[in-house]
Amino acid sequence: MQYRSVTVLAPAKLNLSLDVVGTLPNGYHDLDMVMQTIDLYEKITLRRSNDLSLTLPGSFVPVNDKNTAVKAALAFFDYTGLLAGVDMTIYKRVPVRAGMAGGSADAAGVLVGLNELYGAHLSMSELCAIGAGIGADVPFALLGGTCRVRGVGDLMKALPPCPDCRFVVAMPSVGVSTPEAFARYDTMGSPVHPDCEAQEQAIRDCNLAGVCAAGGNALEHCSGAVETPAICKTLREHGAVMAQMTGSGAAVFGIFDDENAARSAVAALKNGYKQVYLCKPTHGGPRVTLRRLFGAKK
Repeated sequence: MQYRSVTVLAPAKLNLSLDVVGTLPNGYHDLDMVMQTIDLYEKITLRRSNDLSLTLPGSFVPVNDKNTAVKAALAFFDYTGLLAGVDMTIYKRVPVRAGMAGGSADAAGVLVGLNELYGAHLSMSELCAIGAGIGADVPFALLGGTCRVRGVGDLMKALPPCPDCRFVVAMPSVGVSTPEAFARYDTMGSPVHPDCEAQEQAIRDCNLAGVCAAGGNALEHCSGAVETPAICKTLREHGAVMAQMTGSGAAVFGIFDDENAARSAVAALKNGYKQVYLCKPTHGGPRVTLRRLFGAKK
């Protein structure tokens, strides 16, 4: 069965914990993290073409060969040997420079979508191998769900689903550069080192309080994101069990065990921030939600 186009939803991620545990021989930071996909999605439409193009309606993200979606499409065609192209349209909802892996979600969504569009039948292992060459978070963005992630993002262990909860995510007015955040960490260090092992066990025990107690982000204090403490304070005042930055920043999230409290926090944060989201944990990575056959009505 040949499709003319497919539409994919690719989820953002949050770091339930992030620790820097050392430096690898290649100079990269050795990380230990628990990562979680959420129901905030990039919407990606892929159409068969003889050329390769990318459109980002309403987004200020540059469209060039450094874009992760373009890199993913080129890597897919190189791996498969297909002499084909694709017209990509990505409706971005995930904040940029937020530590939520929006770019990695785009790459993962393109790989999953092209695999379906062209009937390549690549395995998840193959897709992850391609994704690893695009960016450190792409393999997790493909797998999704709840994972313990180590190294530079290349060592993944799938965990049981995160205990039921709500996430309230707020994006500050200014984003954070990942390289700059790690450079500041190298200079400043961090007073925070979460217990990722305890957090993994709490997830296995379906213990939300334990998940929150073991959380933390070693990059939070050196991110340079000045609005983080105020957002965390607002989240806690409205009932968040835990509040912290995700990734290298700048987005901040709180974990709630009560949806009404979470909605109250959203309302409070919307007074000062444009991008505020109420989310739930999800159990997988990108998924194809629409397929159009040749000859089908538009």
